[in-house]
Amino acid sequence: MSGIYIHIPFCKQACHYCDFHFSTQIQNKAVMVEMILLELENRKDFLSITDPVETIYFGGGTPSLLNEKELASIINTLYKHYNLDLKEFTLEANPDDLQPNKLKNIKSLGVDRLSIGIQSFDEGVLKFYNRAHNQQESLNAIDLAKDAGFEKLSIDLIYGFPNETHSIWEKDLEQALILDPGHISSYALTIEPKTAFGNWLKKGEFNEASEDFVAEQFELLQKEMTMAGYIQYEISNFGKAGQFALHNTNYWLGVPYLGIGPSAHSFDGKKRGHNIANNALYIKSIREGKLPYQVDELSEEELVNEYILTSLRTLWGCDLDKLNMEYGVQLDQEELKKLINLKLIAIHENAVKLSDKGKLLADTVAASLFI
Repeated sequence: MSGIYIHIPFCKQACHYCDFHFSTQIQNKAVMVEMILLELENRKDFLSITDPVETIYFGGGTPSLLNEKELASIINTLYKHYNLDLKEFTLEANPDDLQPNKLKNIKSLGVDRLSIGIQSFDEGVLKFYNRAHNQQESLNAIDLAKDAGFEKLSIDLIYGFPNETHSIWEKDLEQALILDPGHISSYALTIEPKTAFGNWLKKGEFNEASEDFVAEQFELLQKEMTMAGYIQYEISNFGKAGQFALHNTNYWLGVPYLGIGPSAHSFDGKKRGHNIANNALYIKSIREGKLPYQVDELSEEELVNEYILTSLRTLWGCDLDKLNMEYGVQLDQEELKKLINLKLIAIHENAVKLSDKGKLLADTVAASLFI
């Protein structure tokens, strides 16, 4: 199996925390779609023809800015050039784009999962983040999507907003669970250098939350999700039984995928690579018949360490049999014993799994096991 990720690099406005690749020059959208169609055709041999594409994911940016004609043209090109056996078709969307007609059109084109970037239900926080939607649109998004017939829904939330108490985060979680989308992805607010928050922090105009404050909100997230019947199948992702997001799950499980569009990443099972993160240069390269793609060769050691890092983030853990059979590697037994004694990991059915405490230190635990 394999997947295809398509990056739509446009947003109405720049969120103050975001360092993903995007542009607010939406007038170039039609040209970009044309180039995406050409790249899809030019890279049709990246994935094995015998390996069916089971998941498609439109990310960004804001894919919900595409109109029906643009979205349909990309989907038709996918069916024309790829062996599709779809188990899930996801489109990221902002709440303010989800009007009834828009939802009807998206669903008619085969999209069966919406990933909705809510981030917060608090009006003040939304304005501080410079989100394009307001509180009421956040509240309406899930209901409108359910009314349109979508059965697989995910919402994104951000924790770690600096505040004197956890009250805003507690209310966000309460509201999210009242809406009960079935899947919730939640990420800590990260201050990146080339963002508005990064600039404010450098100038002393913004103070980020302490590590302890953020950790407490993560623990509150785990507690509330568990009580509501959500399973933490990856550190940042919670889903009810049968609602796990397949495309993102496959990333963590090392399934090959093709990335299309500026800044998109790809993985063929052995090598990673990425497209140039510049809209103008991406368009120029595609027009000239060149692929704006750089290959990142991975050594055997890097592949093993990457597997350790990604698998530990998941419910299924790091499979010791797989490490031995596929790579001829055994983890350091003394290090494993040390981590078990620290109650950071446990070993079940010959797989290393993080404890709740370990999930707070996932990268550190993984690094201690690297070969």
